[in-house]
Parts: sequence; C-alpha cells; structure tokens
Amino acid sequence: MNELSYTQNGDCLIPNLTIPESDLLPLGKYGRMRRNYLKEHRPILFNSFLLSGKLSAHLREIDQTANRRLESFMTAQAKSQNLTEQTKASDPLAWVAQMNSLKAQAEEMILAELIYA
Repeated sequence: MNELSYTQNGDCLIPNLTIPESDLLPLGKYGRMRRNYLKEHRPILFNSFLLSGKLSAHLREIDQTANRRLESFMTAQAKSQNLTEQTKASDPLAWVAQMNSLKAQAEEMILAELIYA
C-alpha cells in the first residue's frame, strides 16, 4: 500500500494525490458507455471500482473486449454471408446495407453481454 505524503499549506496538511498515467488515456466508445451505465444504474459498483482504483482498468478491458468481439463477429458474419470485396465492387449500396445490419446485430449483442451486464 502506498504511503501518502502531505504538503503544509498554512495550518492544513494537504495530501499529495496523483492520477495514474493509465487514467489519463482517453476511453473508447464502449468504455464510455459502460462508465455511464455504471454511474447511472449501478452507483454502488461504480463507487467501489472508483475507490479501489480499478475503474479505469475495468473500463479499458470492457472497451478492448467489445472491440475484439465486434471485429470477430463482423468478420465471421461477412464471411458466412459471402460479403466479399467483389460484392462491394459490384453492388456497393447493398454491401453497405448488409454491413450496417451486421454491425447493428453485433452492437446489440455487445451491449447486452458487456455494457449492461
């Protein structure tokens, strides 16, 4: 456990608090969504993570996991539905519509399994 150091400011001792470097990095879309969900709907869990210093690591893990799942789901589904570069070249609007549909399905799954769980 880290020992706190203090700075004298008049008659008061002010703790020298620092923010870890990992907390300063920006969060991705899914990490921010998870943070907002925890803050609004699970405040006890949010405060527990925050006070223990594990909130940033938790949010980054959720964000990375969600992005990996999105990518793997999109790749697998595009392959199973035969969405290739040739399809993209021959009928770009249909390709975009199908890819948007796949992304919506993947995000729905991610939200249910990772963000709102």
